[in-house]
Amino acid sequence: MTVTLLLAIYCCCDGADDPTLGFTEVPLNPSNMVILKPYDVPVDQRYSFINGTHRMWVYADDKPEAPGSNTQPRTEIRIVGLDYSSGVWQFEGHGFVPNGTSGATVAQIHGAAHGNTTLLLRVYAPGEMRYYSSLHVADGLYDRWFRLNMIHDVDGGKVTVFLDGEQKFQYHDQGPGDLFFKCGVYGAPANISYYMESRWRDIKIYRK
Repeated sequence: MTVTLLLAIYCCCDGADDPTLGFTEVPLNPSNMVILKPYDVPVDQRYSFINGTHRMWVYADDKPEAPGSNTQPRTEIRIVGLDYSSGVWQFEGHGFVPNGTSGATVAQIHGAAHGNTTLLLRVYAPGEMRYYSSLHVADGLYDRWFRLNMIHDVDGGKVTVFLDGEQKFQYHDQGPGDLFFKCGVYGAPANISYYMESRWRDIKIYRK
């Protein structure tokens, strides 16, 4: 565990910075956002888009995304048409997690050379964000809007997380692969609340 912790770098900055400086925004339209949800319910029973806000929710006993899948319940936005395998890419979005949601992945980078994912950001009670289920990223996320920036330097082999303009976390990635961004709610393998929800607005993708 000591070795694992030494690999993680934490940084709390004195003031907020703009992590998008030096990046170019990539055009993003509704066709780039596909909703993943339990296979046996209509989209509008787990997702809404009102006044620019994507709201996604799921229950612990919901079905997976596809029949026969052994994955946990989810309702997520999957960014399509912007998969990447090299370079430096960035996801930006303003998220909101209501009090009580726990054990839910709210944002992720899917794909890796080793395993299925490069980065999972989960929220646990009482509003703590973690890297997967272990390493601490930030506190105080319940019931407020926060700005999340996830930067993936594929060639450099690292991922960096900013919250509200402050770098909170940096870690090695899991190697190159077919990579893409997701946000929403996806239940962890254990210790999840029965009801999970997150909301997202102003989603943007950048690259160098």
